Amino acid sequence: MSGRSNKFSPYLFISPALLLFGFVVLVPVLMTFVFSFYDWNGIGTMKFTGFDNYIRAFQDRVYMNSYGHTLIYIVATVFVEVIAGLGLAGLITMGRKGSGLFRLAFFVPVMLPMIVVSYLWKFVYNSDFGLINILLEKIGLESWTRVWLGNPDTALYAICIVSGWVYAGFYMTIFYSGIQRISREVYESAYLDGAGEGQIFFKIKVPMIRNLVETGIMLCVLTGFQSFDLFYVMTNGGPYNSTEIVTTYLVKVVFTHMSIGYGSALAVIMTIVIAVIGLVAGRLNKKDSSVLEY
Repeated sequence: MSGRSNKFSPYLFISPALLLFGFVVLVPVLMTFVFSFYDWNGIGTMKFTGFDNYIRAFQDRVYMNSYGHTLIYIVATVFVEVIAGLGLAGLITMGRKGSGLFRLAFFVPVMLPMIVVSYLWKFVYNSDFGLINILLEKIGLESWTRVWLGNPDTALYAICIVSGWVYAGFYMTIFYSGIQRISREVYESAYLDGAGEGQIFFKIKVPMIRNLVETGIMLCVLTGFQSFDLFYVMTNGGPYNSTEIVTTYLVKVVFTHMSIGYGSALAVIMTIVIAVIGLVAGRLNKKDSSVLEY
């Protein structure tokens, strides 16, 4: 009797976690997939429409363009977050005085709530009394002043800069910790061979934390699809849908237009896109690992 109870006891211990996971994750995912085949506003009668919602999604110009905006945002943030963070990590690991204060100053934006950051930068970008336009006027570059968040040509890139300002310090901290694990003997050998700080950074530091850099880029890609609050507060997809990304459009469809079925179809498509990107990235990482081992 005791042997049988011992046999089932592990399942009893993990059952609460499995039930919670099923209720919080699996059930919503399954229901979203089911709702995607219906025309439903969340209140009235559900009407089965088959694949009509998916066909409508691929004919929806705003939704298709939102993937293009997300791609631009991801590419831009790889540079202003990952590459900038890598450069900052290289600077603060040169061993100069004040590097601790420098590191803290760049990490502070990461600790601020994104809502606060969004409203702060809305004031910075304000066309009438914003810091950027005032500074440009003071240095005699009045022709460069813009309605930064109200211009379709600049709004998306303005948001990318804000994202870089926030998360560059986050990636800097990750790369800094990786560089700190490199043995001092490697640096000493490079210095004896006459290498400068630039050569050490590009030929020693970056190659030896390559896995961290690749992880940072992948993290930047996946979080790019999850971005919402920054876009919602600063532009809410405007002007003229020029900053509409997948998540902001999905929220509008579900909560503004009350189209639960269509919104569910959009969510399913987005999930498939993210899954495909993850699988491709995993394959590429495996290929790189096998080549290096060979």
